[in-house]
Amino acid sequence: MNEQLTVMAIVLGILHSGIRLATPYLFASIGEMFDQRSGVLNLGVEGMMLMGAFSGFYAVFVTGNLWLGLLAAGVVGGLFGLIMAVVSITFQAEQGISGIGLFMLGLGLSSLLFKTTLGTVEGVQGFPELQFCLSSLGINSDFCLADIPILGDLFFSYSILTYAAFGLVPISRWVLNQTTWGLKIRAVGQNPEAADSLGVSVNRMRYMAVMLGGILAGIAGASLSISLLNIFQENMTNGMGFIAVALVYFGGWSPVGVLAGSLLFSTVSALQLWVQVLALNIPSDVAVMLPYLLTIIALALPLRRAAQPAALTKPYERGEN
Repeated sequence: MNEQLTVMAIVLGILHSGIRLATPYLFASIGEMFDQRSGVLNLGVEGMMLMGAFSGFYAVFVTGNLWLGLLAAGVVGGLFGLIMAVVSITFQAEQGISGIGLFMLGLGLSSLLFKTTLGTVEGVQGFPELQFCLSSLGINSDFCLADIPILGDLFFSYSILTYAAFGLVPISRWVLNQTTWGLKIRAVGQNPEAADSLGVSVNRMRYMAVMLGGILAGIAGASLSISLLNIFQENMTNGMGFIAVALVYFGGWSPVGVLAGSLLFSTVSALQLWVQVLALNIPSDVAVMLPYLLTIIALALPLRRAAQPAALTKPYERGEN
C-alpha cells in the first residue's frame, strides 16, 4: 500500500509539474503559430523570451508590481517582434537568418543588462499559486478547492499565468476560425496574392501577427522569471524558444495541436527533473536530453505537414505573380 501511494504521489508530481511547465511553451508556441499562419517563420522566439524574462523580472524587482512586470515583458517582446517584422517583411531578409540574429541579440542583450543592473542572481515574490478558497468569496470557511485529493493538485493549484496560457488555446482557436482578423491572417499565409486582390494588406496583417507573437513570447519569458522560477539568470530559457517553434509544426498549426504538444514536451521535461530528484539509475545526461530528442523526432515525422501555410517563409511584393 505504501509503495502504491508513493508511486501515485510521484505520478501526480510529474503531471502537476508538466502542467506548470507547459505555461511558457503555450504562450510562446501560440504566438509563433500566429506568425507562421501569416507566412512568417520567426526563429527569434528564444531571444524574445529571454528579453521578456529579464524585463519582466527587473520591473518587478524595482517596483514590486507583478502586473507592471508582465506589461514590461509584453512591451519588450512586442518591440522585438517589430524588429523582426521590419527585417523580414519590409526588407524581405531571409527569415531563418534574421530570426537567428534576433535570438543572438536577445541572448547577448539580456546577459549584458543582467550583468550591468543586477550582477548576481536575485529573487522576487512572483505570482502565487491560486488555491480557490471559499473564504475569498466571502464564505466563512477554510475549505479550498486545492485541498481536494488528486483533483486539487491537478486543476486548482497554479498561478494565474498558467490558467491564462491554457485559456489562450480556445481564444486563439476562436480568433483564427471565427473572426475576420483570423481569416485575414490565414489568407495572407496561404495565398497572399488572392488576399491582396480582395483588398487585404498582406504586410500589415503580417506585421500585426509577428508583433502579437513577440508580445506572447515576452510574456512566455516572464512566466519563467516571475511565476515559475521567480529568478532571472543568463540563458534561463535553455532552448525553450526553439522547442516552441517545433511545437507549431508538431501541432499542425492548430491551437489544440499546440496544446497537446506543449503538454507532451513539458511532461517529458518534468519527467527528466524527477529522474534527477529521485536519483534513479539513469545517467543524468540522458534525462536532460529527452526533451531535445523528442523535438528532433517531432520535426522528423511528417505529421499533418499538409496543414503548413503555403506562403510560409515566402516574402510578398504587390504585383508579383
